[in-house]
Amino acid sequence: MTSILVTLAAVCGVAVVASCVWHAILSARTPQGAVAWAVFLISSPWLAMPVYLVIGRRKLQDYRAAWRQSQGAITGFRLCHAAVEPATPKQATLVALERIGGLPFIGGNTVRLLVNGDETFDAICEAIDRAQDTICLQFYIIRNDDLGRQVATHLIRAAERGVRVRVMYDGVGSQKLPEAWPQRLRDAGVKVLNPDQSRGPTSRLEINFRNHRKTVIVDEKTAFVGGHNIGDEYLGLDPHFGHWRDTHLELQGPIAMQAQTVFAEDWHWACGETLETSLEWKADTENIATAETTAALVPTGPGDPLDSGSLMFFAAITAATERVWIASPYFVPDTDILSALTAAALAGKDVRLLLPSIIDHYLPWVAAHAYFDEIRAAGVKVYRYQGGFMHQKVILIDNDLSAVGTANLDNRSFRLNFESMVFVADKDFANAVECMLAADLDNCEEVTRALDEQPPVIRYGAPLARLWAPIL
Repeated sequence: MTSILVTLAAVCGVAVVASCVWHAILSARTPQGAVAWAVFLISSPWLAMPVYLVIGRRKLQDYRAAWRQSQGAITGFRLCHAAVEPATPKQATLVALERIGGLPFIGGNTVRLLVNGDETFDAICEAIDRAQDTICLQFYIIRNDDLGRQVATHLIRAAERGVRVRVMYDGVGSQKLPEAWPQRLRDAGVKVLNPDQSRGPTSRLEINFRNHRKTVIVDEKTAFVGGHNIGDEYLGLDPHFGHWRDTHLELQGPIAMQAQTVFAEDWHWACGETLETSLEWKADTENIATAETTAALVPTGPGDPLDSGSLMFFAAITAATERVWIASPYFVPDTDILSALTAAALAGKDVRLLLPSIIDHYLPWVAAHAYFDEIRAAGVKVYRYQGGFMHQKVILIDNDLSAVGTANLDNRSFRLNFESMVFVADKDFANAVECMLAADLDNCEEVTRALDEQPPVIRYGAPLARLWAPIL
């Protein structure tokens, strides 16, 4: 009897390994990746199978967008967009970004840069205090520190005056958040999703697929999107990081409804509730009459049929005719993005990368050094920010297209995280972004040392860390 059970267990084990190998062959992005997983699974099955089950998947095949299931919301959403579609034909780049994100470039918006934490959270809390109907708030990280409790207090006051407030956060990013923080809000009537009871990507169980978005929408007319999370370090109060350099956007007009659409999609996936009738889906006609800025929200994530995050960066970089400036806390590119940056620099374009000098996550920081020699040889200029920790995610293309949001220049943002980037097709706004980044460059040092000139921990650590690039 024992031998039969052993044989049965062995057969089951072989079947599971074979299934994982077949899945890797079908789903791996490159032949090299498929071979690597197959060899790993066959040679070390007991180690490889748990690893593959956690980090091997690249897509959420059963992901469904809530707004696509809510026809009433879509109808109002499309009517709103039809009223503010730009009259002139769109550039090919804008069309590509629309198709990548599934949302159109629309006019009638006001977009304001919010530089650093004080400006960002002052604006967010003021908007919450003005709310009359609904507040939708979503962050990757929420901490129960002074800033976290301050934001909670503003949300509670809004709920007490009758505003319908919804809050969601990522189960892994906010794993240290004590239950006391959401319970305080629930006691005041705020609807807070529990990651332990949610489906991915908010759930802690979907550890490889994280919801990295940071969004606040107030009365469907005002939205905030950018790099800040809710924590004291984002105000520059952490002694290790010091000054925290980050950027957010305040959005008014129809673009705010795009942010609300993405929130509704995430909310539906997490708890199954559609927000078709719970939220308003009307155009902000007052703002349309006074604003002309054209913008689009480009949401990306592993629920998309294509690798939308990587395609978004690729489309932006290859569209440049004169300049590509990108600020990101992490630089772990895939082959496509590496080639796009290299080709842009070889073509004589002004390609600059702004990266932090301070380390917050060691592996991606070290891995970045493995790419510097190649891109610098092509003419890309790499800068390390010296004025504290730089966490902003900003793209500037030529003098008329820019983007701010949550996506980093790494494989995790390309394929594994749910991200949001706001692209603005406007020369005046691009000029404001240029001035902001130029000030940051004044606080940077250019990377000039080759990898073989770096200290041993970097010289030998970078090639090893690069092996983990697909999940960094």
